[in-house]
Amino acid sequence: MPRQARGRLPRRLPAAALVALALLLTTAVAVITEHDPGPTRYLTDDRGRALFLHGFNTSGSAKSDPERLPWITEEAVQREYDLMGTNFVRLLLQWQALEPEHGVYDETYLDAVAERVDWYSERGYHVLLDMHQDLYGRFTSPERHSGNGAPEWATHTDGLPVEPQEMWELVYLEPGVVRAFDHFWGTTGEHPELMDGYAAAWAHVAARFAGEPAVIGYDLMNEPFGGSLQGPDFESGPLAELYRRCVARIREADQDTWLFVEGQAVGVNWGTPSALPHLADPREGEPRIVYAPHAYPLPMDLGQPYAGESRETVDTSVELWSASVRTTAERLDAPIVLGEFGLNVSREGATDYVARMLAETEQMAAGRVYWSNDHDGWGPWADEELNPGPLVDVMNRAYPRAVAGDPLEIDHDTDAARLSVRFAVREGVSGPTELYLPETDYPDGFDLSVAAPDGAKDWTFEWDADRRVLFVDTPSGAPGDEYTLTVVPG
Repeated sequence: MPRQARGRLPRRLPAAALVALALLLTTAVAVITEHDPGPTRYLTDDRGRALFLHGFNTSGSAKSDPERLPWITEEAVQREYDLMGTNFVRLLLQWQALEPEHGVYDETYLDAVAERVDWYSERGYHVLLDMHQDLYGRFTSPERHSGNGAPEWATHTDGLPVEPQEMWELVYLEPGVVRAFDHFWGTTGEHPELMDGYAAAWAHVAARFAGEPAVIGYDLMNEPFGGSLQGPDFESGPLAELYRRCVARIREADQDTWLFVEGQAVGVNWGTPSALPHLADPREGEPRIVYAPHAYPLPMDLGQPYAGESRETVDTSVELWSASVRTTAERLDAPIVLGEFGLNVSREGATDYVARMLAETEQMAAGRVYWSNDHDGWGPWADEELNPGPLVDVMNRAYPRAVAGDPLEIDHDTDAARLSVRFAVREGVSGPTELYLPETDYPDGFDLSVAAPDGAKDWTFEWDADRRVLFVDTPSGAPGDEYTLTVVPG
């Protein structure tokens, strides 16, 4: 739930809230122990290679920008790659900018979005288009003091109040915001056109970007909130229905792009399981549904740092989140991308926490997108001149961008600057494995060793010094045969 400046929940929750939270967490543990997640699934490219996505949300600034566009420039995209070697961006869209009037789409706005997609495309990025909302939208109050997302024509509060709050998340509980969500989800039965209108807006976006190779997916709704309907009833009911409608409409225009879904943010962000049901994908071939939850561990939301005695508590929360996410992804039959995680990098232990989450996602074989690349204390920049801040060193790490088979293990020893990737040959996969190697870890070059099946020696490699990407081609081997690529400093 971010964030131009992310607020925190009160350090001391009311007793009733603590009891409810304890019940939620107890239920979460019970669900987790009853299910053993199955085999890991991956996003793949058009060559069948498993993709590892590493990048930033771009950006919270779009929420307040008059044109609803992020601050990013083409030069800044290049700067980000030069300093951190990212290959992924979650690019924020605004429904209110896309469809300011019911059924009328702003093509000038989409042109501006397409221009930014081109900036990333020219540098080899994968782009996820995210239909972002917080607090439903800015039109829930006459003062327009809170929120982003829904256009005015889709906002119905029935005159109920929406007062600003010191902690922005609490605006979700304002009567007018709850009523606006209830109308959208059909809980009131009075505005059935809203969910269909939202799905139609996605169909329009899909028609515009179908065939654009850089656009890897669409994030159907940022951090859904059910209004007066919460928990499993919301996720398995109107939220799943919205996703089904969006999937159906998008597939009319775009058969290939991956569709990213999130559970209810409240609880799921902390580590409780989602109740999202399996979602069918009508495309020809294998389904392309991605589970893309966010992670904001509850102890840190309550103000605890990733340091001292609270570090172990945060680690436990992360482990709970990871187990819950795997369980949900198994039910969805979906690969995992961590759609948001982050914090103010001036907080004690902040960079250690980011490194912890990067390591966790590598163990899960999941992509990850940090929130965000703004100049607000959370991002990688020390100032608006894009001088690097402390986050840059953490995000600039060696990682596999694409793996020519089924990844089995990623071992990244940051102290030794050693990256090892073990994978199994899979039929139908072509192209090399790609490894990003930052200059900070490999200032004098690298040494590559390859453990190949039956001692095969027909593997080759190429080094792109400008992009700092190592391409390792492993053409031999039967399905199931294993390769291990290991890179250490030269």
